[in-house]
Amino acid sequence: MELRYVKSGDYYLPDLFLPEGNYTIGKYGRLRREYLKEHRPIIFNSLILSGELYPHLSEIDRVCVEHMDLLTRQMADREGVTEALKAADQMEWVRRMNNIRSRAEEIVLNELVYC
Repeated sequence: MELRYVKSGDYYLPDLFLPEGNYTIGKYGRLRREYLKEHRPIIFNSLILSGELYPHLSEIDRVCVEHMDLLTRQMADREGVTEALKAADQMEWVRRMNNIRSRAEEIVLNELVYC
């Protein structure tokens, strides 16, 4: 990696810039950034210096959302949480779906964000 410098007054300052791109970073990407910043500072700094932090966070966020959807659907199917249950007993359906989402999010966080 070649680093260029710009003269500013009597000093030479590094000519740093962010790589171009529009990255969407959601909940899981922000959680990953905080985890790396606090618990893996070497990896965090390496990603920043190479310009790969935002693409990494965007990819983690996308994968986590897809994994959450997949796990939620699979758990709901396995446990019999269907639209028929929703029509018959809404509160029971909400209770079960909240439980399923909590378990799926815990799995996603442990497997993808905090590793």
